[in-house]
Amino acid sequence: MNAKGASLSRSVGLSASIVVFNPDEPQLRQTLASFGAACEFLRAGVPGCTVALLLVDNGGLGDVRDATDRLGEQGIVCTLYTGHGNVGYGRGHNLAIAQPLGRYHLILNPDIDMSADALAKAIQFMESHPDAGLLTPAIFDDAGEMQFLCRQYPTLIDLFVRGFLPASMRRFFARRLARYEMRAQINGRDTVWDPPIVSGCFMLFRSEVLKRLGGFDPRYFLYFEDYDLSLRAHDVARVAYVPSVRVLHHGGGASRKGFAHIRMFVASAFKFFNRFGWKWF
Repeated sequence: MNAKGASLSRSVGLSASIVVFNPDEPQLRQTLASFGAACEFLRAGVPGCTVALLLVDNGGLGDVRDATDRLGEQGIVCTLYTGHGNVGYGRGHNLAIAQPLGRYHLILNPDIDMSADALAKAIQFMESHPDAGLLTPAIFDDAGEMQFLCRQYPTLIDLFVRGFLPASMRRFFARRLARYEMRAQINGRDTVWDPPIVSGCFMLFRSEVLKRLGGFDPRYFLYFEDYDLSLRAHDVARVAYVPSVRVLHHGGGASRKGFAHIRMFVASAFKFFNRFGWKWF
């Protein structure tokens, strides 16, 4: 593994990691730009707050030096990890998590655009609630509709319906999906404490909590690593859904990415249920 960039200091206030594999470069540049803008907003309100980004290249990154140079101009320490091959999503983030982190660490997908005030509001919430160890935001799709990515513990039926059935058939399972997706609790106004599972596309951790958990379980190559980490986080801290923190998520489900992703989804689901318990209906 090669690390390119400035070394991190333990005094960094916020660190973040993004893992990429053959990314959509325009989208990645947009993610980096929105991260930079949110960091500028954060630092305007918190003078002296330092920020670092650890970009983990699992393969096919391409040349995004224009975007990372711009982050450097914004005062963000940007470090590239490369040469280790495609080690999977969780293990990729673990390369970053093993480094000295800021007081807070953000696990971020390369297909997220965040509102300019997202990081400022997120860290303000964490500072005001010392029992909170993990924060998840309100997440919207390209059409501006809320994505209900806080979840109850899944059953096999929930996963099949949510991940693989077409929309025309999912309507027959509307009540079941509403329960699984916590639609009665999650909205754009109210903070919700301790949702069982939250999405890995944006997870803001108190770094001491993340270190205590040891990061992601490396047995998952892709999918369910965030389910696993969410459930374990409840053992050491509280988890908060904070709707004043808003992000846009451009990602899609496994069934829309082809057979290889379906196979990885099923393999990871098997590992998840073997660890935490099978629930069929």
